[in-house]
Amino acid sequence: MKPAFVFGTRPEIIKLAPVIRAFEKRGIEPLIIHTGQHYDYEMSQVFLEELELHKIDYHLEVGSGTQANQTGLAMIKIEKVLMDEKPDVTLVQGDTNTVLAGALASVKLKIPVAHVEAGLRSFDRTMPEEINRILADHASEVLFAPTEEARKNLEREGIVEGVYVVGNTIVDAVLQNAEVAERKSNILEKLGLKPKGYALLTAHRAENTDSEENLRKLVDIIKSLPIKVIYPVHPRTEKRLKSLGLWEELEREEHVTLTKPLGYLDFLKLQKNAKLVLTDSGGVQEESIILDVPCLTLRYNTERPETVKAGGNVLVGLEKDRVMHYVERLLNDEEFYKKMANAENPFGDGKSGERMVDILLELYEKGELKVKSSRFI
Repeated sequence: MKPAFVFGTRPEIIKLAPVIRAFEKRGIEPLIIHTGQHYDYEMSQVFLEELELHKIDYHLEVGSGTQANQTGLAMIKIEKVLMDEKPDVTLVQGDTNTVLAGALASVKLKIPVAHVEAGLRSFDRTMPEEINRILADHASEVLFAPTEEARKNLEREGIVEGVYVVGNTIVDAVLQNAEVAERKSNILEKLGLKPKGYALLTAHRAENTDSEENLRKLVDIIKSLPIKVIYPVHPRTEKRLKSLGLWEELEREEHVTLTKPLGYLDFLKLQKNAKLVLTDSGGVQEESIILDVPCLTLRYNTERPETVKAGGNVLVGLEKDRVMHYVERLLNDEEFYKKMANAENPFGDGKSGERMVDILLELYEKGELKVKSSRFI
């Protein structure tokens, strides 16, 4: 069997690594295709090195651009590789432009697509990620849903065949790497931090950074937080902050530390030792509940509703009063803090990658791993 992995961003690398390792344990060397959607070294290469994924067969150097430009260029380059290599299945993960490009290029060549993290829905079609994940699911032959909630989303859209609830590989990745991070990372010492003495913040979603109004709201929230804040800044967000004169405002705040994007182990250690997390990232929402760290999500919806239902995550949007209310409760109400920190992880037992590979190998051996003409009939 010849599986191909297509990824282009840090979250995809992290979540696909356990699946790649599971194939390698069975003596199968996957084909690795990196589109380069995250083209900055700190945003990508350092993750590959830390996760010991050095063998990139194709680096397509797609880079940045408009939604259509990035997706179209990725499709063109991915298609050429797939035509040359002829894999038996293409695996994509999540909701990026790379995922959509990989899924469409593959299925049109009659190569079956396996979508890792299928069925997630924010129910907000203004988000580019929502469109990507919906179309990728409908182009896929094998859909690895992380939870029952995700399976139900697929069922509501008429997708019932080829769906497997397997848990989320983020649990595999966090469990495999959290202890390594504790041993190897010196990020706390480097930044002069004490465990539980700071909040970790990430914000990069287009709805928060492309809108000047929303970005100003975000900066106002950061400036008002009553706790030390560590904010690793995405290069695109940094550029946007500087263009509006907001970068300098944040630099003047003594309680705010702005950093470049961090390696996975450094970020994981920061996250594990944070008092609380504020984020607009879906992956960070997942990691926080796995690591028992309360999470406040700077969005009005989430494709990870399980984290909210479990009690480890609260949607606060960019409403300053709401954000401050929950931050103050987490800092001053011990019972409330414990309730959020002890919320049960809804994403599985850390063996999702093994399950996916078992399923794909079984389908392949039975001759059922193929694009079916009656898939949606």
